[in-house]
Amino acid sequence: MARLFACGWIEKMKKKVFIDGKEGTTGLQIYERLAVRDDVQLLTLSEELRKDVAARRDCINQADIVFLCLPDAAAKESVALCENDKTKIIDASTAHRTAEGWAYDFSELGDDFKQNIATSTRIANPGCHASGFISLVYPLVKAGILPADYPLVAHSITGYSGGGKKMIAQYESEDREAALDSPRQYGLTLTHKHIPEMTKVCGLQKTPIFNPIVADFYCGMCVTVPLFSDMLCGEYSSKKIKDFYMDFYRGKRFVSVAQGEESFLAANPLANTNEMQIYVGGNDNQILLCSRFDNLGKGASGAAVQNMNIALGLPEDAYLK
Repeated sequence: MARLFACGWIEKMKKKVFIDGKEGTTGLQIYERLAVRDDVQLLTLSEELRKDVAARRDCINQADIVFLCLPDAAAKESVALCENDKTKIIDASTAHRTAEGWAYDFSELGDDFKQNIATSTRIANPGCHASGFISLVYPLVKAGILPADYPLVAHSITGYSGGGKKMIAQYESEDREAALDSPRQYGLTLTHKHIPEMTKVCGLQKTPIFNPIVADFYCGMCVTVPLFSDMLCGEYSSKKIKDFYMDFYRGKRFVSVAQGEESFLAANPLANTNEMQIYVGGNDNQILLCSRFDNLGKGASGAAVQNMNIALGLPEDAYLK
């Protein structure tokens, strides 16, 4: 009897989690990360019910944590299905990243970000490209080193998994087109969906030019921002900027600053981790900032689980080590 009571108590203590949109790349990765945990109970729907509004409403309102891995319009519809003030919603779509009342969940940017994640019931997960850009630009603007009206340009190379199931199938097809052997630029109208959050979160007065590139590797990402030293607010060499980042990210579990020199900077060394690495190159006149990480990890599902941990009052690296 005592053992049955203990098992029932443990089951009751588990946090209920529902992933709305579990079939997509990010949703599947979140599911796989949570399925091995003994502190959560995953609420799932059968294939027949996964698009049933009543069934989804029931799961959303039962859950302590809801992950939204949906297109923007569907994500907004799911938020409207929540009828209580206790369910914490973590939205992995673009829908709420610049919305009022939503915490932007990049905890390494400061204690205020982390506190907002811990106390909010509405949390917006950053975009993958945006995570790399913001990790580089936000600290410099906040410190007054980089002018808010600086004409920023960013290049970002990503593995093809960032394009979801359709792009993964395209790249992994036996009879794929030859163009896929080469890196491909996209977002050619300069209106990529991550630009609004990059601009707002960093407090920029001038919209950056953003150049995303997809290449023939599964996962990994490297975001690059070049700067002219004489356009910064003060005298800054690449070494001085590197020292600044080391101070800013000191003690952060998942963000570190690369040491030493690199002849080649690959985009995929941190695949299958939740780590992010800042690299500073260049010289006294021109500075090259790079942020590399896994577009499916720190750029998506890993960040979402990290922020779930914070929202539940757990160590942020719980089950992410």
